[in-house]
Amino acid sequence: MNRRVTVFGSRSLALAAVVVLSACGGSSGSSTSSTDSVSTTEVAIDTPVYPLLGTPIEDAAATSRPAMVVKIDNHPSARPQAGINQADIIFEENVEKLTRYAAVFHSEGSDPVGPIRSGRFQDINLLGSLNKPLFVWSGGNSKVSAAIGKSDLVDLSYSKANTDGGFKRSDEYRAPHNLFAETTKLWTLAPAGSSAPQTQFTYRTVSDANASTSKEAIGLKVSMDGVKVQWDWDATTKEWVRTQDGTIVVDTADIALSVPNVVVLEVEYTNTYSPTSKTLGTGKAYVFTNGAVYEGTWSRSDRLKPFELKDSAGGIIKLTPGQTFVEVSRAGKTAVVSPGMTQDEVKFP
Repeated sequence: MNRRVTVFGSRSLALAAVVVLSACGGSSGSSTSSTDSVSTTEVAIDTPVYPLLGTPIEDAAATSRPAMVVKIDNHPSARPQAGINQADIIFEENVEKLTRYAAVFHSEGSDPVGPIRSGRFQDINLLGSLNKPLFVWSGGNSKVSAAIGKSDLVDLSYSKANTDGGFKRSDEYRAPHNLFAETTKLWTLAPAGSSAPQTQFTYRTVSDANASTSKEAIGLKVSMDGVKVQWDWDATTKEWVRTQDGTIVVDTADIALSVPNVVVLEVEYTNTYSPTSKTLGTGKAYVFTNGAVYEGTWSRSDRLKPFELKDSAGGIIKLTPGQTFVEVSRAGKTAVVSPGMTQDEVKFP
């Protein structure tokens, strides 16, 4: 799968005929966005889709394999990372004065993937809705290791899946930011009876237009711990392009990280050296999709259930089929860049 191809591009798909998309958007409501005027194509509504993307299934093996979560380092010495453009969903978490990615793979993998780093207590709740995902990490302290071992995350740490998982150290990176593995090998270690993840988001279809609760946006800024994150809307590709600390983020193939959807979940973090996000309950949410932003809420009563995203009118927010990047941020750390403004005019909160 070429993730750089726009989701509503003209790829030939044998699963269903394509139909002309005359309206694009979010939750139910009247259309407000000028982006709807672009005519593109979308597969028929009854086509089987990947649960974490909402795009047509191209690899039949994905219908039964489990989700795989890889903890990817975001330290400056770990960049560029491998696999960030192949993940279906990426969560960015605050850790110790920096951030770390929890990259979720299902529709496709990445050989290699990494650099791989340690897990945290917060991963257990954050990832619970993925239906017992394979959890790929370098290891952790005894308390974290014990907690993950008792959870329903399938422990594929370096110590448990070293050779069989394709773990190896790269000479091109400095330790400890140099551990990589191979998703192809890691998937062979899935326990018997493993199954695909449930759908995490609601996606728009051919009849959906941007709701009246949305506003046009050309970008956003998020102050994560130790990282200044910026996303810019590219109207040509219809994706948001990530900049980090003033530099466009690229993978090991020098391809920019850009996604159709950016979701910001404002959560409470414990005030400890190793912060832990509280991802049960409710809080403010921003959803950036199709050149627009929805300001609403997230709610979640059970770690086994996905986040529910609602707009200001209480309607379910619908994302664009394709990759989603989720910023698990602290409250009050997001700024929207609206049309007529420039990124330089908007300060990081």
